[in-house]
Amino acid sequence: MVQRRMVDLVGVGLNATDTVIPVAEFPERGSKTEYYGGSVLPGGQVATTVIACQHWGLSTRYVGRLGEDDAARLHHQAFADAGVETQILTVPGGISAQSTILVDSGGERTVLCRRDERLMLRPQDLKREWIEQARALHVDGYDTDAATVAAGWARAAGVPVIADLDELYPGVELLLEKIDYLIVSRDFPLRLMGESDLGVALRGMQERFGCRLAAATLGERGVLAWNGREYHSTAAYRVPAIDTTGAGDIFHAGFIYGLLQGWDLARQLDFACAAAALNCTCVGARGRIETVGVIEELMALGGRYAMPEIQGRVAV
Repeated sequence: MVQRRMVDLVGVGLNATDTVIPVAEFPERGSKTEYYGGSVLPGGQVATTVIACQHWGLSTRYVGRLGEDDAARLHHQAFADAGVETQILTVPGGISAQSTILVDSGGERTVLCRRDERLMLRPQDLKREWIEQARALHVDGYDTDAATVAAGWARAAGVPVIADLDELYPGVELLLEKIDYLIVSRDFPLRLMGESDLGVALRGMQERFGCRLAAATLGERGVLAWNGREYHSTAAYRVPAIDTTGAGDIFHAGFIYGLLQGWDLARQLDFACAAAALNCTCVGARGRIETVGVIEELMALGGRYAMPEIQGRVAV
C-alpha cells in the first residue's frame, strides 16, 4: 500500500480556466462593446488557494477533476510548476471548467461560468488518507456531497476545516455543520440567515452551526468576523486595482497561512487582506501572489480604506 505524505494543506474543490477580458465599462444590455485582447489563465477557488499556500512555503495537496483538453494540461502544468501534489481524476472526453471574466476599468470583475456535469467530484472519488494526512482542509462547497464527506473525515481526525462559500448549494447546511472557519462572500450570511444586518447574520451563523469563526469578505470594505465572543474588523488596503479576480481565493490562502503559523486572529485577517490586495494589482486569479516579505511590507506601510463599522448591529 502506498503511503501518502503528510502535507500542510489539502484542498478539495474547484479549478477553472479563466479567459479574462478587460473592458472600459461593463456593457449595457443590448449594446456592442469592443475589447482589445484577453488572457487565458488558470484559476478556480480551491486550486488558486492551494497554489498560493504552496508559493509561501507550505506543502499542499489538491483533489479535483479535470477533463481531457488543453485546459486540463494548463492546470497540470501549473500544479507541477508550483510543486503541488495532485490527486486529479481525469474524465475521458470531459471539458474542464471554464470561466469568461469581464473586468472593468475599476478592476471589478463579472464572471460567466461553464462546467461539464461529468466533472462533478463525488464522495466515492475521495480517499480518506488524502484528507487525514494534512494539517488543514480547505473546501469551496460546489461539489457539496464530496466536500461534506471530506469535512467529516477531517473533523474526525482533528484536522481544522476552512470553507470559501458564495452560494447556497443544495445540502450546504450539512457541510456548514462540519466547518471550523467559515469565510464567505458578503451576502451569503444574509441569504442563509434571512437577515438584513451582516453583524447579526454572522453571529447567528456561528451560533447555529458551531464554527469557530464566521466571517464575510467585503471587497474595499475589508473583512468582518465574529469568533463567538467579539467582532473583528480589518480594513482593506488601498492599491491600484487592475483585476479583482481571485481576491477571495488569495484572502483564504492568507488566512490559512496565518492559521498554520499560529498567528492571532487579527494578524491572520490583516495578512489575508494584504495578500488579496496585492493580487488585485495584476491580471488573473493568480496575477500577483507576492512573497511573505512583500505582503508584510504592505501591512507595515500601506494605506487603507475605511474600517468596517461595528456597533452591535452592522449594516454593510
